[in-house]
Amino acid sequence: MKTQVGRPASETSNFRQKGVSRRNFLTFGVSSFLGLIAMQHLQSSALTSLEGIAARAKHCIVLFMNGGASQLDTFDPKPDTLNAGPFAAIPTSAKGIQFSEHLPLLAEQAHHLSIIRSMVSREGNHERARYLLHTGYAPTGSVKHPTFGSIASHYLNDEDFELPNCVNINAPAFSSGFLSAEHDPFVVSDPMKPIEDLEYPPQMDARRFEQRLRMLTDLEKDFLKKHANRSTEAHQAIYKKADKLINSPHVKAFDLSDEPIAVREAYGMNQFGDGCLMARRLVEAGTKFVEVSLDGWDTHTENFDRVKSLLETLDPAFSMLVKDLADRDLLDETIVLWIGEFGRTPKINENDGRDHFPNGWSVVLAGGGIRGGQVIGSTDADGMEVLDRPVSVPDLFASLCFSLGIDAEDQNYSRGGRPIRVVNDGHVIKELFA
Repeated sequence: MKTQVGRPASETSNFRQKGVSRRNFLTFGVSSFLGLIAMQHLQSSALTSLEGIAARAKHCIVLFMNGGASQLDTFDPKPDTLNAGPFAAIPTSAKGIQFSEHLPLLAEQAHHLSIIRSMVSREGNHERARYLLHTGYAPTGSVKHPTFGSIASHYLNDEDFELPNCVNINAPAFSSGFLSAEHDPFVVSDPMKPIEDLEYPPQMDARRFEQRLRMLTDLEKDFLKKHANRSTEAHQAIYKKADKLINSPHVKAFDLSDEPIAVREAYGMNQFGDGCLMARRLVEAGTKFVEVSLDGWDTHTENFDRVKSLLETLDPAFSMLVKDLADRDLLDETIVLWIGEFGRTPKINENDGRDHFPNGWSVVLAGGGIRGGQVIGSTDADGMEVLDRPVSVPDLFASLCFSLGIDAEDQNYSRGGRPIRVVNDGHVIKELFA
């Protein structure tokens, strides 16, 4: 695998021609050459340290916190500090690791969890951050990058598999971008309701539907030759997906009525909890990627009341998902990621809220070969700065790729023919797997 392993590289300074002497140029060239040799050595050493570790994950579940969750009020508490807020910190099943008092069930699963407390990003705007955290790239006007679920579908796709390989639950999804439209996410807007149109309409059966589909394909041939673009490609992909899905016995993965009521109650019996339960069922059926969203984390006002309510929803669903996957021997082959757009300011504002904070926030991973019961990176005593092991979004994406066996340096091509890597300059977070 070509993916680089190690710490994120520091930003490269702008190289200005003006005022650069011959001596400075030579010095710059020699130091850069020596630096390259040193970097290659470090990367080689890091890769060596992971040589005995194979990609384990076959599936990925992302729990996405729309709006950006506060790290201090969840997985990086700062007890007895000015920025701590009213929430106490509690011990967990992992020695020395504390969570918010409103995550008691997740605290029991901490031995499965790896918490990164040193995430850094440049994007503090909701729309831009949401794009970055789904694609690994900052948004541009010229290229629409694929969401990571579409990347997983593209590389892990089994053409004989009848369910969608990329599913988004509770929120609209980013598209597959410049990848084929067949990898667009299948969106479940509300897992508590039956999926619409999963059966043929009255007086329709599989044979008649197939005949109509063939007729439609024939009628569209000439049009598609003249108007080949992403819209027509997506149109065809939708019909193809629908036909496979309606006729698949695996479609029952979307039907939560098959689950005992006690299990649904353990997940929380709400839209997010049912979404997590549906994610487990889909992974069990063979789906490669599922994202479940929980909205409401943009807590500029009344942060603590609102976050307490959100944690009461998150705690049973997230903890039960990890426990359920482990009990079913699925956790080792399923990487689970809890993440948001960014963190929240350690400093509490005048409205008892926390604002956007992209420099020093937390994500949580489990399964897929991840070593649990550990913390990676740290912030200072009041949470304002990263003290150790800054981790970038591309580093996180490179690590997901490593777990799933995807080459993060592989290139695909934009609609304009531009080569674009799966991950841009990401380095595998080796502590996750060592």
